[in-house]
Amino acid sequence: MIDGAAAAFAAVGAATLGAALLPRLLGRVPVSIPMVFVAAGMIAFALIPDLPNPDPLKYGELTLHVTEICVIISLMGAGLALNRRIGWRRWSTTWRLLAITMPLSMLAVALIGWSMLGLGVAAAVLLAAALAPTDPVLATEVQVGEPTDDGEADDDEVRFALTSEAGLNDGLAFPFVYAAIAMSMVGVAPAAWLTDWILLDVLWRLTAGVLVGLAAGWMLGKLFFSAPSERFRLSEHAEGFVALAATFLAYGFAELVEGYGFVAVFVCAWAIRASERTHGYHRVLHQFVEQIERLITALVLILLGGAVVRGLFDALVWTDVLLVAAILFVIRPLTGWLGLLRGKTGPRERFVIAFFGVRGIGSLFYVAYALANGDFEGGERLWGIVGLTVVASIAVHGVTATPVMAVIDRMRAREAKATKGTESAAPSTPV
Repeated sequence: MIDGAAAAFAAVGAATLGAALLPRLLGRVPVSIPMVFVAAGMIAFALIPDLPNPDPLKYGELTLHVTEICVIISLMGAGLALNRRIGWRRWSTTWRLLAITMPLSMLAVALIGWSMLGLGVAAAVLLAAALAPTDPVLATEVQVGEPTDDGEADDDEVRFALTSEAGLNDGLAFPFVYAAIAMSMVGVAPAAWLTDWILLDVLWRLTAGVLVGLAAGWMLGKLFFSAPSERFRLSEHAEGFVALAATFLAYGFAELVEGYGFVAVFVCAWAIRASERTHGYHRVLHQFVEQIERLITALVLILLGGAVVRGLFDALVWTDVLLVAAILFVIRPLTGWLGLLRGKTGPRERFVIAFFGVRGIGSLFYVAYALANGDFEGGERLWGIVGLTVVASIAVHGVTATPVMAVIDRMRAREAKATKGTESAAPSTPV
């Protein structure tokens, strides 16, 4: 008989080693690291029956906190990686995705959940909110790389849009999760919950999250780069673990004042990045966060794979599978395309951004949070739909991300070369 605890330790060790080796082993192969971890979890839990069942309903609190930590660390990494200065025009693609694409996709999922899947209104709203956040971490080819030391450096539009969208929509989905929880507790009649929802869950929590993030980022930026003594100027010591301090400080203080910690962490990371754009310490912080993020993500995905083979999808019916397919192949691509119409993206970039709305760890967190704080029927089915969406997204986007982005990069390089050649061939103006 296999010792379950020993097997768990061995699995954690193998996952840690895999998180370090797989990026180098896979290279440009169209197989993503998350795909490997989900498959490893499925194989391990299928072959070793003594491993405990990673049922997210049975271990709801553990699921909640593990996914919570994973999300906030990924948000810090996303904020630190973005090189582009914030601005209405510079971030116009992001604003369009948040203001048009996200509400339209949520509306579509909620209506289908209520009318075709037979879910209650509260459960349908929860499903829409939980599946709203995107997560490029699970398809690394479509996220930006490391922060640069060049303060004027920029990211290409596709990778920037997908990374910045994911950094902000994790927090912006939270008000709708709260709306679903309120409906499940006091009823769907707006008179019972709408006023408190607008004043507290929308206005106060969002404002508090932004302000705490700005304040924490400003103070930490001063400490990192402008402290009067080198002894306290942390950038001089190149200690990457300080990124965890920034993450947990921003998140903790925002939650203490009942703000959105997800928003605070991303804004804090952006503020730190903006405080001194040309310092190499940003790369040190980002690399440390990326390593921790990769490790925790591996753990979550292995457990997700284990949950799949232990019955996560047992409560699903065929209409649920159709909804998942519609989200990945119809709803996100269509709403993404509509949101970016008449924007600064061309048709090629618009298609790629619209298609790669990767669903990931944020969705798992939201359904765990809502089921722990609300009164929803059919928790097994909700977990099945969300879990299937995440697994299908990892598979579909993981296989397509590498070849699609390789084509985009080659076409962009050819266009840049042609433009440079045209400029160099132009006759010079005589003095």
